[in-house]
Amino acid sequence: MPLLVEGRRVRLPQSAGDLVRAHPPLEERARLLRGQSVQQVGPQGLLYVQQRELAVTSPEDGSISILGSDDATTCHIVVLRHTGNGATCLTHCDGTDTKAEVPLIMNSIKSFSDHAQCGRLEVHLVGGFSDDRQLSQKLTHQLLSEFDRQEDDIHLVTLCVTELNDREENENHFPIIYGIVILSSRTAVNIKTAEIYRASFQDRGPEQELRAARALTGGPMISIYDAKTEQLRIGPYSWMPFPHVDFWLQQDDKQILEKHPVQNGYLSFWMDETTASERRAGCERRFCSTVLSTTDRLHETI
Repeated sequence: MPLLVEGRRVRLPQSAGDLVRAHPPLEERARLLRGQSVQQVGPQGLLYVQQRELAVTSPEDGSISILGSDDATTCHIVVLRHTGNGATCLTHCDGTDTKAEVPLIMNSIKSFSDHAQCGRLEVHLVGGFSDDRQLSQKLTHQLLSEFDRQEDDIHLVTLCVTELNDREENENHFPIIYGIVILSSRTAVNIKTAEIYRASFQDRGPEQELRAARALTGGPMISIYDAKTEQLRIGPYSWMPFPHVDFWLQQDDKQILEKHPVQNGYLSFWMDETTASERRAGCERRFCSTVLSTTDRLHETI
């Protein structure tokens, strides 16, 4: 069935800008979201979703009341919600395999929604910017197209992606919004129309390094949370040998950042933002350390 906006079929393909101009309510919601102040979110009740992860929960969850993600540059953060029972899925998509990931997102919500008597599926897309390599534009197109191909009616409620999430400074382009949260508990303003907020996070755990290492080794998108048992679960994963890991462990933040495939111009932004640069470089370094220490333990076992 089709992807819908205000009950009307979305005409695809078209750019995000053309799409919101054809549907003024989408443009207004994107404007309001961009205009929000960034909320600092603490760890209480939060499940942080990293790149190539998804998590789904419901208002019945006694442990998780907030789903969130950030550090999205060309990536998109996707929220799919069933308005009847409040089941909510948040995922951080990077375009690795969008065709396989969208059905995974759909199935995660359907596992909660089979017995819902009423309600509809609503999707929110946030992230990306006008990058030179047009990775954001490609991912926006992939996500819209794949949701349009699903069997169920899906109502597009928020679209703040690519050129709609772009700012220009000194002839370089940057995202406006890097992260969002959505409240999934009954304490939210309205369980049927849960609000999305701009956010940044004090804590990106639990097990941030372990989860980041899994993503950096090229693993597929996975569901990290079992809402029925209220447990975070990261399954086994493997990686190919990491060449010259000892060399990279000796490099400073600047060297690591310069070798990381970041959008031209955006690199200088990371370098100017001390906290952000330390976080990105630190993630790379911790990954190397994780791989090296795990490999050492394996050698000791052998």
